[in-house]
Amino acid sequence: MQNKIAIITGGSRGLGKEMAFALAKNGNDIIITYNKNENLAKQVVEEINRLGQKAAALPFDAENFSSLSSFIEKVKQTLKQTFQQEQFHFLVNNAGIGATIPIQQATEQDFDRFLNVHFKSIYFLTQGLLPVMAEGGSIINISTGTTRFCVPGYSIYSSMKSAIETFTKYVAKEYGQRGIRANVVAPGPVETDFNEAAIRNSPQMKSFLSSLSPLNRVGYSDDIGGVVAFLCSDQARWINGQRIEVSGGINL
Repeated sequence: MQNKIAIITGGSRGLGKEMAFALAKNGNDIIITYNKNENLAKQVVEEINRLGQKAAALPFDAENFSSLSSFIEKVKQTLKQTFQQEQFHFLVNNAGIGATIPIQQATEQDFDRFLNVHFKSIYFLTQGLLPVMAEGGSIINISTGTTRFCVPGYSIYSSMKSAIETFTKYVAKEYGQRGIRANVVAPGPVETDFNEAAIRNSPQMKSFLSSLSPLNRVGYSDDIGGVVAFLCSDQARWINGQRIEVSGGINL
């Protein structure tokens, strides 16, 4: 019996890496993408191999929309050559960028960059890969707690994530006849290198954000990975079209 395969964009570091490990520990084979750091991606692949699963890493620049078609073809080739399969089972749209940009300082270039990475590429990558997804598959789109509560400087980022949350419900609606589920995971503040490691590099920010949570801490990467793995498992087969915030209860 062949293993199921998960594709995780931005899986070479941070949240995506922990998602890849969690899915591999559940017995899935993994395709991760990376943007610039191939060495980090190779390390993740090696670790997944040590867990007893097959893995591959592909370059993918979500900002470069013109490369999307060739990337989708590369996924199809990798499925055949590395995994000897024609289809995959889980898609985790995790790759992203961060920046703190007050509305007054936002430019059209900023807007278009976040549009491409956080909405347009996700929309059309999902569209392009759905024909290759097996019946009963699962899609997880990574959003943010800041679609529920506001953080100054995140208007562009959070607006694009709100669009993804709406798109997720439409995927669930239109592909349910194939048994494909689509859900959103919305992390709160997590200590990673995201947005130039803003939380990790600022003890004051980390302390303030921790104080907003009933659990009195910020999140860690492995707080998120297990939730994604669960949503891709048969145990979550009746969860569909939902936004699941994984934030420790921040700003209740």
